[in-house]
Amino acid sequence: MDDAQQARQDAEAPADDPGAAAEPLLAAGRGRRRRWSVPWLTVVGFAFLTFNSGMAIYRSGGERWAVAFVAFSYLDLVLLFGCLRLYETAEPGSARRPRLKVAVWTLTTALTVLFSAKVAAVMPAAVAVVVWVMAFATIAGGFYAFFLYSDKHGDI
Repeated sequence: MDDAQQARQDAEAPADDPGAAAEPLLAAGRGRRRRWSVPWLTVVGFAFLTFNSGMAIYRSGGERWAVAFVAFSYLDLVLLFGCLRLYETAEPGSARRPRLKVAVWTLTTALTVLFSAKVAAVMPAAVAVVVWVMAFATIAGGFYAFFLYSDKHGDI
């Protein structure tokens, strides 16, 4: 869709839609689906994630740490995508947005630490140090972007 078509579609959007300004990423599908409906690609993605997580647990051979790793990763991703969806649909300036930003940053930090620990465990010591430095740089960069930069330059 080119910019002219998008502008025309935005201009034709009903003015009484309270979520029009809060749904910039969902605006292209307006009129074709309800506000809380889930796009088919999201359903396919979650089905793929669920299938792969189930297969990973099955192939773990009952090793408790492997099952815990997969289960925690799956739960963390589901919560992360849910929080992102809520953040996208929350009204700008609402009290929910800062709490959702904290939740998103916490969930991404947990995933970063979890995967870094798993990768660093199988690497030589020098490479493991690089993995951890990159992980902490990612965490710090996310914190800066979410909480410090957005305070100076408006809400992300």
